Amino acid sequence: MEKFKIKDEYITLGQFLKYCNAVSSGVEAKVVILEGYVSVNGEVEKRRGKKLRSNDQIEFGNKIYCIE
Repeated sequence: MEKFKIKDEYITLGQFLKYCNAVSSGVEAKVVILEGYVSVNGEVEKRRGKKLRSNDQIEFGNKIYCIE
């Protein structure tokens, strides 16, 4: 599990995927989210604007990311 700190109260799912280098662009983030490849806290999430906060876990591409 990779852990990431964010400086604000939250970060959106699309922004986070770019921030942790899981995707190379916003367009790629949009595609993988809309196609159901990303889970947040164990549930498939199809909203790229989903607000992620401390202790949220994101699963994508056989990796798990955690926000501190």
